[in-house]
Amino acid sequence: MTSSTTPDVATVRATGAGRATLLGIRNVAKNFGRNVVLRNISLEIAEGEFLTILGESGSGKTTLLRIIAGFENASSGEVWMGGERLDQLPPYRRRVNTVFQSYALFPHLTVEENVGYGLRVAKHPEGEITQRVAEALDKVKMTAYAKSKPSKISGGQQQRVALARALVNRPGLLLLDEPLSALDANLRRQMQVELKSLQREVGIAFVFVTHDQEEAMVMSDRIALLRSGEMEQVATPREIYSRPATAYAAQFIGHTNLLKSEVRNGLVRCGALSWKESLPDGPVLFSLRPEQIRLAGDGASPGVVRVRGRVVHQAFHGATELTRVECAGGLVLVVRTVSGELQNDVEFEFSPSDAVIVRESPERN
Repeated sequence: MTSSTTPDVATVRATGAGRATLLGIRNVAKNFGRNVVLRNISLEIAEGEFLTILGESGSGKTTLLRIIAGFENASSGEVWMGGERLDQLPPYRRRVNTVFQSYALFPHLTVEENVGYGLRVAKHPEGEITQRVAEALDKVKMTAYAKSKPSKISGGQQQRVALARALVNRPGLLLLDEPLSALDANLRRQMQVELKSLQREVGIAFVFVTHDQEEAMVMSDRIALLRSGEMEQVATPREIYSRPATAYAAQFIGHTNLLKSEVRNGLVRCGALSWKESLPDGPVLFSLRPEQIRLAGDGASPGVVRVRGRVVHQAFHGATELTRVECAGGLVLVVRTVSGELQNDVEFEFSPSDAVIVRESPERN
């Protein structure tokens, strides 16, 4: 595709559950001098979708968000929105608004003045500003605080004001750069639910940046996992957890056991474990989630893999425990069980179908 063309049919194909593509990111790369931050990122975001860009510090997630917003220019690649090149427009002409981590509220203005500030700068009629500000505050449940200054409301309430200030401009896409990170754990969980509910109510697409795996799993329609500036996997939370594509994705999203195995004549061997599998001979890597390993029942179950081991460490997680079990040959498995269920010497079993083949994740600079 060249800069003078519009997206082809494949580019604007339906994304998600029958929803058309709103934003198309095409082979976007970003360098800061010799430092490569993004490497040929391609991603489609559907209308009305809640997509989370997830990654550890330095993965490039905030840089990608800033390129969409227009605060950074890509070194190469294109960004399309609604049939036009978004990356060729200045930030103020993009139908995109950003909610920053710091909220960036004006301390000398009231809540309603903060929300209406952008509309006044754009010289909208005063009657229209009043109506749109009232609607935005009502959506985020902050009408009662319209006359308050930011210093007089809580962190969670300031976050709602920042959202209202973005929504009042009626953007086609809302970008959120770790907006919940400054909140305490309980308020953060509450705001996760409220933010997702608000997104469904207003019906516009949200692109949410976070390093928190649990946050991404709770809120997202899809997760785009970034690693060292490259896209590791894009999938629904359920798919990326149950069917991770790579060892990195399996380890970053939740806990897992990575089983480095060898296949010979249809038999998989990994330390004390072995089972039949229709795979070509050679090395293979499996991801096996801790909750897929269970205490062995009485009698032999056909097709399951059994292994005996010794409990070496238990981590209490309320209703469940995450336990490290050492098996014959030094193989260590992480197992999730009901709290207080395990003894020192135990036998476990799992179904081979729960062991998912993943690709090795090579080191990246």
